[in-house]
Amino acid sequence: MTVIYVVLPLAILIAAAAVGAFAWATRRGQFDDLETPAHRMLLDDDPIDITEPTDGD
Repeated sequence: MTVIYVVLPLAILIAAAAVGAFAWATRRGQFDDLETPAHRMLLDDDPIDITEPTDGD
């Protein structure tokens, strides 16, 4: 029974830290745009110019 006096405040402290971290990240704009970075990854490469022949052959 005495372990609950340690575990309960510790759980409340961890939950408060998680809520605080979420609030901090929300205020800093971490969750503003979730789609663009995923699309930017696909379009990151430079286009290949296929009109000039290569010296490989």
